[in-house]
Amino acid sequence: MLLRCLKAELIKFHRAPVWLAFVVLPVFPAILGTMNYLGNLGLLQSEWYSLWSQHTLFSSMFFLPALLGVFCAWQWRLEHTDHNWNSFLTAPVSVGDLYLAKLIWAAAMSLLSQVWIGVLFVLSGKLVGLTGPIPPELFGWLACGAVGGVSVCAVQLYFSLIIRAFSPPVAFGLIGGIVGLMATAQGFGYAFPYSLLCIGMRANNPKMELNPLPFALSVLAYLVLFTLLSIRYLKKRDIAAE
Repeated sequence: MLLRCLKAELIKFHRAPVWLAFVVLPVFPAILGTMNYLGNLGLLQSEWYSLWSQHTLFSSMFFLPALLGVFCAWQWRLEHTDHNWNSFLTAPVSVGDLYLAKLIWAAAMSLLSQVWIGVLFVLSGKLVGLTGPIPPELFGWLACGAVGGVSVCAVQLYFSLIIRAFSPPVAFGLIGGIVGLMATAQGFGYAFPYSLLCIGMRANNPKMELNPLPFALSVLAYLVLFTLLSIRYLKKRDIAAE
C-alpha cells in the first residue's frame, strides 16, 4: 500500500514545477557564498573548508529550510485547495501510509538537494581556482545535512497539514532556519529541529565537529514526534467537514 501511495505522490510531481525550485534556488547560496569567500580571502585561508563555510552559512540558514518548507506545503496543497480531503481520507489505504509517502518524498528531496549543493560547491571551487584536494569529509557533510533535513521535513509537514494557507509554513521554515543557526551558536543546536540541518552540514562550525549520538537521537525524536502528531491529526480530526 505504501508503494501505491509513493507512486500517487510521484504523479503529482509530474504535474507541477515545484521540483524546479530545488534546481534553481541552491544556485543562489552558491553564488553568494562564493562571492563572500572571494571578498574575504585575507581571512578565509583554508581554501575548500573556508569556501564550504560560506556556502553552508547561506544555504542552511536561509534557502534550505525555506525550500523544504515550500515542498512540504506544496505536498498538502492539493488536499487543501481542491477539497480533496474526502478522497484522501477514504482511500483504501491507511492514513499512516498516506502520510509516510509524503514524508519519504520530502526526505528524498532533502537528499537530492544536498547532492546538488555538493555539485555546486565543487564547481564553485574549481571556478575560483582552488587547487587542493576536495575535502574527503564532503560526503559525510552532505549525508548528515540530508539526515538533519529530515527532521525539518517532519516539522514542516505537520505545520503544512494543520495550516491550510501556503505561505505561513514557508515563513516558519525561513524563520526556523535563522533561529536554528542562532541556537547552534549558543550551544543549544541539538535541542532544536532546524539546527540539525546546520549541525549536519557543519555550518558555522570551524572545527567541523559533530557529536553523532545526540544528533541521531534528536533527529529520531523529532521525526517520531511529528510523524505521530500528523497521523493522529489525520485520524482524529474531521478535516473534510471543515
